[in-house]
Amino acid sequence: MNTYKKRVQQFFLDSQIALTKDELANIDYADFGLNNIEIEALNLIVYINNNRYCAKEMVLLPGQTCPEHQHPDRNGQPGKQETFRCRKGKVYLYVEGPEKEVGISSKIPAGKEAFYTAKHEIILHPGAQYTIDPNIKHWFQAGEEGAIISEFSSPSDDTSDIFTDPNIIRS
Repeated sequence: MNTYKKRVQQFFLDSQIALTKDELANIDYADFGLNNIEIEALNLIVYINNNRYCAKEMVLLPGQTCPEHQHPDRNGQPGKQETFRCRKGKVYLYVEGPEKEVGISSKIPAGKEAFYTAKHEIILHPGAQYTIDPNIKHWFQAGEEGAIISEFSSPSDDTSDIFTDPNIIRS
């Protein structure tokens, strides 16, 4: 795990995004309880998350995938709406909607095909962004160079996220 953490930290450092020592020391290495961190994971720095808004920086190593999930309504309020902005690399983002005729560009993790149902592909290059509405199933994967993604959203509550894979644990 130490080698993995060093790779992620170096990816953040190489991004040339100004980050503090505290931010780098507090990266959330989310493996979703799958023990498959090289394949299915998300590495995040949370700048702020309060009752009005949230801002994060996320790293996906080459080919790494954030599993399919959605942000449901909570306590009578709409679920999280989030905008992803690609800062570096390439991001393959999948949301509910029509699949292109030739299939998707990403590689779904082996044996997990049933847990990746959203197939409407959006490709984000540096500077491109996309907003995901509440309650929309989505997942995303880095291209071969990895990716850095900024997220701007309504408040984030990871424990309320609904994952398609029933084996996922997110606390």
